[in-house]
Amino acid sequence: MTKLEEKLTLLPSLSPLEKSDLESATNEKREKDKDGRFICGELNIKIDKEGRWYYNNSPIGRKALVKLFSSVIEKDTNNAYWLVTPAEKGQIFVEDVPFMAVECEVDGTGEKQVLTFRTNVDDHFKAGAKNPLIFRVNSNTNEPKPYILVRKNLEAKLTRPVFYQVVDLGVEELIKGERMFGVWSKTKFFVIGKV
Repeated sequence: MTKLEEKLTLLPSLSPLEKSDLESATNEKREKDKDGRFICGELNIKIDKEGRWYYNNSPIGRKALVKLFSSVIEKDTNNAYWLVTPAEKGQIFVEDVPFMAVECEVDGTGEKQVLTFRTNVDDHFKAGAKNPLIFRVNSNTNEPKPYILVRKNLEAKLTRPVFYQVVDLGVEELIKGERMFGVWSKTKFFVIGKV
C-alpha cells in the first residue's frame, strides 16, 4: 500500500472529488523516476538469503502474494532492488539474490543434456546461453556459491540439494588446454572449477 493509499483509507468520509484533489496534490510533491513512476522510498520488505520474504520483519506467508511481488522485482545498475509497477516503485532489501532454485530436472545426456530449474516462486527455465549457471567462490570460506540467471539481471541461488545434484552430473572437459569440471546444458558447458 502506498503512502497515498494509506492516507485515503484513513479518510473514508472524503467525497470522490475530494479524494481526487488530494491525490493530485500529493502526486505533485512526490519524486518521480526517469520513466515517470512515483518513487515510494523503502517499502520495509526484505528477502533473506534463503529466499524468504518479510514485511515489517514478519514473514509473508501467502505464496500468491510473494509470487505477485516477485513478478515485478527489478535490480538497478547500483544493485538496488525495487518492486516496480507502471505507476510506482519502492525499494526493497535483498540479502543475497531474490530467488532460490529449488528443483532441477534432467533430460538427455552429454552435450545434449538439458537442465530445467524451478524457483521458489514456480518460475521454470532451462540453463543455457540465455540462463547461464554462474559459479562464484566465497572469498572467506573458498566454498562455491552457485547461481543461475533467471531473467534480465536477476539470479536464483541453487539450494544445497540442487547444487549437489548439478555437481553429480558434472564431467571433466578440456577447455583451452586446461582440465575443467563442469556441467552441460543446452550444448553449453558451465565450468564449476578446475580439476
